[in-house]
Amino acid sequence: MREGKRALALTAVIALFIGVLFAATGNLRAFAAEKAPAAVYKVETEKKIVALTFDISWGNKVPEPVLDTLEREGVKKATFFLSGPWTLRHPAIAKRIQAMGYEIGNHGHLHKDFSNYPDSWIRQQVALSEKAIHQVTGVRTRLIRTPNGDFDQRVLRCLNNMGYTVIQWHTDSLDWKNPGVNAITNRVLTRVVPGDIILMHASDSSKQIVQALPRIIRGLRAKGYEFVTVSELLAEANVKTDVS
Repeated sequence: MREGKRALALTAVIALFIGVLFAATGNLRAFAAEKAPAAVYKVETEKKIVALTFDISWGNKVPEPVLDTLEREGVKKATFFLSGPWTLRHPAIAKRIQAMGYEIGNHGHLHKDFSNYPDSWIRQQVALSEKAIHQVTGVRTRLIRTPNGDFDQRVLRCLNNMGYTVIQWHTDSLDWKNPGVNAITNRVLTRVVPGDIILMHASDSSKQIVQALPRIIRGLRAKGYEFVTVSELLAEANVKTDVS
């Protein structure tokens, strides 16, 4: 009897230990997941709101017509991610973006993949772009879209430690591939969802966005969507993140 009771007691102790161990492991995993840096692709919301975003790294032929289109279509909310060198080369356009009330984010300095370089290089690149944007527009950027959308966990952690939120996209217009005005328009209008971050470009390499943009804007409005900045989008709902 005594041996049986001892065995039961030992079994109970082991079960308790295992339970505590699993609970601790679960808590650690939850803590790690909570602390893991992540990029933002869209937000979860039932509201029909989207953020139109434009990356600019080179050229002065496309940016102005894009701004003209937004103005003509009455779009008062959008987010532009500017590279440092472009901002310094075209200060008048950068100032116009700021004067029109559009949100400005950081797009880095050299257009190279951050994941191929050490943290020190990343910090230098971001600081150079941040300095250029502030010098020209007076804006202190807190959002960043990395060149080519490239990042890994180390890059995310480095940028987060600098106080930046990394912004990706849920719908890529593929305007940078110049697949045709109809293809660009249809891709956005068929893929868009509430809380979407839509990727477009206002660089000269995006040769068809000026023709596609009015159709995109009107098509989104016909579907009931309203336009907000990325920061306003983030404030609307819990962020859906991904680190892949």
